[in-house]
Amino acid sequence: GGQQQRVAIARALAPRPDILLLDEPFSSLDVELRETLPRELRDILREAETTALLVTHDQTEAFAMADIVGVMQAGRLHQWDTAYNLYHRPETPFVADFIGQGTRIAGTMVGQGRVRTELGLIEGQVSHEYPSGAEVEVLVRPDDVIIDPDGPGVARIEERVFRGANFLYTLALPDGTRLLSLAPSHDHYAPGVQVHLRPAFTHLVLFPRSPLASHADPDDA
Repeated sequence: GGQQQRVAIARALAPRPDILLLDEPFSSLDVELRETLPRELRDILREAETTALLVTHDQTEAFAMADIVGVMQAGRLHQWDTAYNLYHRPETPFVADFIGQGTRIAGTMVGQGRVRTELGLIEGQVSHEYPSGAEVEVLVRPDDVIIDPDGPGVARIEERVFRGANFLYTLALPDGTRLLSLAPSHDHYAPGVQVHLRPAFTHLVLFPRSPLASHADPDDA
């Protein structure tokens, strides 16, 4: 498995090129090889001291291979950054929606690094300040929200997906906004149940809110 890709890469590296273009090199592989071969190839490229440009639509593949990742849409480069920053500090709503899973919920600034939302008051470090009263959107990742009986937010569980150590819940806030939350699989809640939520943000990703802004649906992430 993957031998054809290994041979092709060895041949491409033989002339010691300054840069190697890899266009969807793992698309035909099974799931297990798609996990292991990118790491193997990364080690080979580092040993050969060869720069590679990888084109892929698979985020996991890009994160496993690349030191720097570029996110493009319709010919526009939205962000050129580390995988960590793309996930935790996206610079545009497109990158926020495209990388990982998440939802943007409406909020109002009530102070430095403090936002009033349907989840309650959210606080955290921010990279860009907005004045009090500004209408914003807050990016919420599944690990930013914890199901907690004492939490200030309220939501209804719409769906749950078993992921081994965790359940991934789809939640509906009172205003109809849907978001995702991860919880340990030994703490399971049935669809239709109302739960309380506690924000668990360490930093906030904020964008200006437009009346025409369309929020990301968790199913589309």
